Amino acid sequence: MERAIQKTYTLKASEIERRWRVVDADGATLGRLCTRVAALLRGKHKAGFTPHLDSGDPVVVVNAEKVRVTGKKLSDKVYARHSGYPGGFRTETLGSLLARRPEEVVRRAVRGMLPRNRLGESMSRRLHVYKGAEHPHGAQKPEKLGA
Repeated sequence: MERAIQKTYTLKASEIERRWRVVDADGATLGRLCTRVAALLRGKHKAGFTPHLDSGDPVVVVNAEKVRVTGKKLSDKVYARHSGYPGGFRTETLGSLLARRPEEVVRRAVRGMLPRNRLGESMSRRLHVYKGAEHPHGAQKPEKLGA
């Protein structure tokens, strides 16, 4: 008796279909929201997920200023950077960055969950974060998702 040979199907770049998604961050917990957004950007929600291709969908996150954080993260979590110059080390707490630029908090959290290579770079370019409820992507007819 002969055995049937099954082959794994690999998605090709020309077969990728992208559908715009809108995620409302109002009242959502930061980490839980961002893992969901990162999965959408990677394309893990699709049956034809291929790890070496950017098969994800563009995602628009609205109401970034209304995102929640639990525990003492507002005062304890610190974002650090260095300019490369002597004395160029700068730190900022999550609370102050959330008050100043809430879109950046969501963008950094999602970026940390994407691959650290060119693929992750192209995925993060498809992330659009807005402070309020308005966004300029109505022409793309985005599909609304709950947070």
